Amino acid sequence: MDKRNLVVDLAALAVYLLVANLAITGIGFHEWLGLGVFIVFFVHVLVHMDWIIEVLRGLRPSWNRTGSLAFNLLMALVFMMVMVSGILISGAVLPTLGLYAKGYYFWNPLHAMSAKMLLALLLVHMVVHWKWFAVWFKKGRRGDRE
Repeated sequence: MDKRNLVVDLAALAVYLLVANLAITGIGFHEWLGLGVFIVFFVHVLVHMDWIIEVLRGLRPSWNRTGSLAFNLLMALVFMMVMVSGILISGAVLPTLGLYAKGYYFWNPLHAMSAKMLLALLLVHMVVHWKWFAVWFKKGRRGDRE
């Protein structure tokens, strides 16, 4: 993991944690910042695109890489459910655009459920990759002493 990856990953986590905390943001800011999370997610995917291409091409196939890709695809699917359902229950973004979506009583529980699923998946994702973070920080500390 290089410094660019770590910065993008930590920024994505920080923005997600802020957006997920309605007590801090309030509904309106939550919705607008939630749209910004999509941009951070897109940058995150672009930063890791070489790994995605490598796994899809099967250059170094393994069960670990294939399982990781499948898990990441599941996370992306759940993230899209959060985004779509969030937009469709919007009380700030859609009215600003002059739009209204029906089906609040379907989309609201889906948004709540998928947001909780996303949080759980993100926690698993971080636990799976904790060694990358530990190695990067350990390497950074050693570099400061030299």
